[in-house]
Amino acid sequence: MTLDTRPAPTPESRLRSLGIALPGRAPSPIGSFCNVRRAGGMIYVSGQGPVQADGTLMRGRVGDDVSAEAARDHARLVALNILSALREALGSLDRVGGVVKLLGLVNADPDFERHPFVIDGASDLLREVFGHSGIHARSAFGVGSLPNRITVEIEAIFEEAPAPDGQP
Repeated sequence: MTLDTRPAPTPESRLRSLGIALPGRAPSPIGSFCNVRRAGGMIYVSGQGPVQADGTLMRGRVGDDVSAEAARDHARLVALNILSALREALGSLDRVGGVVKLLGLVNADPDFERHPFVIDGASDLLREVFGHSGIHARSAFGVGSLPNRITVEIEAIFEEAPAPDGQP
């Protein structure tokens, strides 16, 4: 029997192996709040939207002028922005111990029913990046509107990774 001596994959190494490049900077908050707040070993990320690297907002009402499939891609983009905000605040995603919970809001037509499908775009990406510790609790529901008519907004709660010995 041979032992596998390779180091366990980290979130940063998983990003590289997946070929995912995060935006250089997280989108700036559009109100009187911060993107990331750490408290008691937990990391809270304020609601992020589907903002592309060039600042373009993905807008529309899901089930009306935006398909569920397109909105799922928008949710994946939101997850990338969440990860960018985390990296900016912590210096590395390897300082994240796992994903605790997501709250996903979908700007949806009143008859739209596939909110979980849409937010799976973010959940699936977080599972890919964090492995088993990326599996999280979640709520997903539709709302009548979101700021700037964006399609999706997601807030997230993470736990900090234990600090290596001798480090703060």
